Amino acid sequence: MTEQILIIDFGSQYTQLIARRVRELNVYCEIHPFSNIPEIKDEIKGVILSGSPCSVRDEDSPNIDFTKIRGKVPVLGVCYGAQLMAQQNGGQVKASSTREYGRAIVSELNAAHPLFKNFPLNSQVWMSHGDTITDLPEGAELIASTESVKVAGFSFKDEQTYGIQFHPEVTHSDHGKELLHNFVVDICGCSQSWTSESFVESTVTELKELLGNDKVVMGLSGGVDSSVAAVLIHKAIGENLYCIFVDNGLLRKNEYDQVLDSYKGLGLNVIGVDAKQRFYDALAGLVDPEQKRKAIGKTFIDVFDDESHKIEDVKWLGQGTIYPDIIESVSVKGPSVTIKSHHNVGGLPDYMKLKIVEPLKLLFKDGVREVGASLGMPKHILGRHPFPGPGLGIRILSDITPEKVQILQEVDYIFIQGLKDAGLYDVVWQAGAMLLPVQSVGVMGDERTYENVVALRAVTSVDGMTADWAQLPYEFLANVSNAIINRVKGVNRVVYDISSKPPATIEWE
Repeated sequence: MTEQILIIDFGSQYTQLIARRVRELNVYCEIHPFSNIPEIKDEIKGVILSGSPCSVRDEDSPNIDFTKIRGKVPVLGVCYGAQLMAQQNGGQVKASSTREYGRAIVSELNAAHPLFKNFPLNSQVWMSHGDTITDLPEGAELIASTESVKVAGFSFKDEQTYGIQFHPEVTHSDHGKELLHNFVVDICGCSQSWTSESFVESTVTELKELLGNDKVVMGLSGGVDSSVAAVLIHKAIGENLYCIFVDNGLLRKNEYDQVLDSYKGLGLNVIGVDAKQRFYDALAGLVDPEQKRKAIGKTFIDVFDDESHKIEDVKWLGQGTIYPDIIESVSVKGPSVTIKSHHNVGGLPDYMKLKIVEPLKLLFKDGVREVGASLGMPKHILGRHPFPGPGLGIRILSDITPEKVQILQEVDYIFIQGLKDAGLYDVVWQAGAMLLPVQSVGVMGDERTYENVVALRAVTSVDGMTADWAQLPYEFLANVSNAIINRVKGVNRVVYDISSKPPATIEWE
């Protein structure tokens, strides 16, 4: 029985960040939508109520029955969670005349309160709300204020139930980690024993019991998630894991051979399949991004099906699904929907009749990397940038041809290798190049050219949910641009994408 913190999600953009912060304390936690709260059992040591884009004053705003949790375990309401708790217990929540969004300073504080241990007065916190608690609920006391918000924190007397108006989970709250430590470790009494080493030990034991002597087939991408999942499964069942790595003709330059070599070094049983022409044939003439994605997905399924049928008596399909894939597939206002197909093999034909095993489905990306490090996996795999499932197929903004793929592979190689040589690769969350359906006039030597434009994209991020464009040095960009134009035939102009997510996405298609 793993002790855990239950996080109730009211739709906040920061809910996953709360979970990440709790996990950083080596405490397991789960996110559940407010519409589907599990029973409070012994393993649940505390509950955190998330924020929300909604107002508690709206008739159809998210709501829960607090009697099911209050008094059973410690409860911490954050922003909307605090307002809902106040309103349900007789307090008043009204639209604020001065909407507080952004940085604020805690001007009054009950420093002796256990929630605020090691949390100094005048600390910066992050606010994001249009409503404010004007009257405390019955039996509650004020424990924190900012200059513009009287009720920045409150506590119910004689019980471990608290509400705070600010967001401790964001980095802009200077001592938010201390507050969460106070709640999770000191107040809830969590032992901080959920480490990557303990995860590996318990997961391998569970996989041995679940899989026994059954065979598992798994499609590998070369990425972090599928690689770590494969090594975990291999640690449990050894040679009964069969891995398939498909060359779809849309990989990076030299990636097929490099990835196969990496997997052999890990002792995995990997079948390499050269299916480039099948993918090019399926993509011929397609321009619409969704049609390209579907064609790539269907062709992968066909190739994977052909290869997996060559292995007798396979009963399981291994997947590198991670926790954000699960969370993002669950509607806050309703039951679970299917996991997004581009995160895993997805859409396998019914006749394959394989059971699914997903050893990483409880982990965030950083947790996956920590588990991989515990397994002794090499840094060049664990530190690899995310790469889209459809590969370069959604970085060529037109129809796909082998000639266009080769141009983009060369451009991408120069850019990525340049980041590595300049010591910038690990600073960037994800980087790549896009081949645009645009040609521009240029001059090379004494000749006029009319050739392709490529866009470089590099972003910084924590989890890919939001991202900012990477402010790479001008000198670096100049050198990369010159190298691309001089070395890649067919390209005479390079541009750099300075859009953040949102409103833009990381990929262009």
